[in-house]
Amino acid sequence: MKLLLVVNPISGGIDKEPFLKNAVTICEKYGINYHIFKTSGKADQQKLTDIINTFKPTKVASVGGDGTTLFTCTALLHLNIPMGIIPLGSANGMAEELFVNPKPEEALKDIIMSEVIGHLDMVQVNDNNYSIHIGDVGLNAQIVKGYDKDVNRGITTYAKYFLKELSSIKTFDIKIEANGETINEQGIMLGICNSRKYGTGVPLNANGNPMDGMFEIVLVKKMDVNILAKAGLSIFSDSFIDNENALVISTTEAKITFNQERTLQLDGEIVGAFSTLDIKIIKGAVKFITHNNNTYLKR
Repeated sequence: MKLLLVVNPISGGIDKEPFLKNAVTICEKYGINYHIFKTSGKADQQKLTDIINTFKPTKVASVGGDGTTLFTCTALLHLNIPMGIIPLGSANGMAEELFVNPKPEEALKDIIMSEVIGHLDMVQVNDNNYSIHIGDVGLNAQIVKGYDKDVNRGITTYAKYFLKELSSIKTFDIKIEANGETINEQGIMLGICNSRKYGTGVPLNANGNPMDGMFEIVLVKKMDVNILAKAGLSIFSDSFIDNENALVISTTEAKITFNQERTLQLDGEIVGAFSTLDIKIIKGAVKFITHNNNTYLKR
């Protein structure tokens, strides 16, 4: 086995060195040929591609949070090299969605030992942007803009910006073309979902399955600001989205048009402002190392 560990040293503000020390001990004990690649923020995608081409790993481990997972998946798109997740980020939402062991060393052992492979979908937006988890325009994207600038992380920081945005929340025009139909609506947020919950645990899409060849568009039409503000952190439950005020569309491709350019976030990263989004699913884009307790394999 040749194992490539893709590490984001700063994700979640977590020191990765204790884990990496244990990972090296495990690999050397069992004779596993390994290579550690650490992102630096400079030409990381090209550097990782070069290492994949030269080292030729048989398995890859993404060490970090949701952003690191997306970065690794994008590099492995259509390469037929299986990858797994070591959850060591501020948001480990995709790891939780995919039933990854929350203990990093145990997750590493699962990657090394398991021969159970799932086929993970990816969502492609406007040709060169990707998501494996959840993206959105509107309320949450604005929250992410503020959250990214804050030195603190976690649910409390997210809640601070959530409640701040509620005070200035406004609806905007949204045109959705999907499944041969055109829908014109107004809403405060439009979600692009390959799974169910944000990394913070906030549920958005009860129908999400990252291995079913579909994605969901979730249009949130409105929220009762007074109730949400009074509820505080208790909003982060399965009742966060009122089904009467949300429209959910399952599809393989869609075109979304806004009345003006809107900020788009994908998997916790702001990627730009757009007036039109052309979205499609890439079915089975990445081979994912998992186990037979992953219920998505049985749906």
